[in-house]
Amino acid sequence: MSTDSTPTTDAADPRFAGLPGRPGKIVAIHLSYASRADQRGRRPASPSYFFKPSSSVSATGAQIERPAGTELLAFEGEIALVIGTPARRVPLAQAWDHVAYVTAANDFGVYDLRANDKGSNVRSKGGDGYTPIGAHLIDARTVDPSALRLRTWVNGALAQDDTTGGLIFPLAQFVADLSQHFTLEPGDVILTGTPAGSSVVVPGDVVEVEVDAPSAAGAPSSGRLVTTVVQGAHGFDAALGSLPAADDAQREDAWGSREAAGLAPAFTLTPELRAKLEKAPVAGLSAQLRKRGLNTVLIDGLQPMHPEAKLIGTAKTLRFVPGREDLFTAHGGGYNPQKQAFDAVKEGEVIVIEARGDATAGTLGDVLAIRANAAGAAGIVTDGAVRDYDAVSAVGLPVFSKGSHPAVLGRRHVAWDRDLTIGCGGATVQPGDVIVGDGDGVIVIPPALVEEVVDATLAQEDKDAWIADRVAEGNRIEGLFPMNAEWARRYAQETEHE
Repeated sequence: MSTDSTPTTDAADPRFAGLPGRPGKIVAIHLSYASRADQRGRRPASPSYFFKPSSSVSATGAQIERPAGTELLAFEGEIALVIGTPARRVPLAQAWDHVAYVTAANDFGVYDLRANDKGSNVRSKGGDGYTPIGAHLIDARTVDPSALRLRTWVNGALAQDDTTGGLIFPLAQFVADLSQHFTLEPGDVILTGTPAGSSVVVPGDVVEVEVDAPSAAGAPSSGRLVTTVVQGAHGFDAALGSLPAADDAQREDAWGSREAAGLAPAFTLTPELRAKLEKAPVAGLSAQLRKRGLNTVLIDGLQPMHPEAKLIGTAKTLRFVPGREDLFTAHGGGYNPQKQAFDAVKEGEVIVIEARGDATAGTLGDVLAIRANAAGAAGIVTDGAVRDYDAVSAVGLPVFSKGSHPAVLGRRHVAWDRDLTIGCGGATVQPGDVIVGDGDGVIVIPPALVEEVVDATLAQEDKDAWIADRVAEGNRIEGLFPMNAEWARRYAQETEHE
């Protein structure tokens, strides 16, 4: 149900019928729900924001156009906060007092336009009608901000269902944080992020969003905010700006998964493939990759902490830049990319660290190794040094490095970024590449080639073992290694029924 507080708006402009008036600012949160963060594979240490123009606001019952030449219009049901009294540098404990109303919103965006916005979302989320808000306002004083529910339906089917208990940051934190940077004025709107379930909609679809407080007296509700998607007639002029562009990465993000986007499943290191790699030596894999024109796939100069342990997994990358005191002060402390990477590593992944071959400071220590091991990581590869070497060794995780060094990271490195293409020991490593290590070293295998390369390696290993047996019998190497026609015929005869 709605509250007794009825929005008063200029009747000549129905776009703002769900608000007290036209907002001066609309501030939106990039990522705030744990369910969405888990879906995206990253969890922010603090909120980040972008602006939406007030011209993007529409009311319930409005239509939204999918621009001509685009395919990835996605909905994001959200809770909207409407500021009631000015907020400037307010403490967290008092921040909610500055919120007058709560209501539903839909933070629509066109993923085809996202790449060139570089995070600003100006074009991808600023279009006319891309911020429906309403249908009714809930008096913020009547609800507990930690007990709100958000639901979204597409063509009557429930697509999103979460509560503010699933937020990474409490609603009041957004108000307090933003007020550190500028004054939040009456009527300003904060869009507080979307949970998992956001996906693509097409012309003809009807999207509904509702915010309510089921446990509050009277169970106040915003009612359903209804928006209908229609096909737009207008496209974009390349002479004026960048054109829409969609790739598989954008499709996966927009739809929520590769499967939903109709894409081929992402590469998976299956148990069967892993078992084959267990039998395949790095030297053999290297030879097969060389036959296919790939020579720069070995990570050079590293030694195994546990020579008897085989390392097999997919790469999760971490990049360090050369140490500089001012940059370390600004970026090196707190929850930096190094800690983020070790917290985010998943079962079966190998953390691969670019340290530029500099082994005069540690790139990880025992606490990070323990964290990786507890998360099920397959191992760690760094072209730098390991600190607390004995303690890291005791964890038992396969680790390849340039050795040990007692100095902390900040002596030579600044943890700069993660989950991007890096260089490690002279080899380029991309997230998802297959990493295999043994006593001979570490190799990087492009996922598309793994099955072909490992099968060829194992076949060659069988052939090499047969050749070794013939040499042990006293046969000369000439003509046998490699095989001439006669030896090849004999090999085929002896192994054809195996």
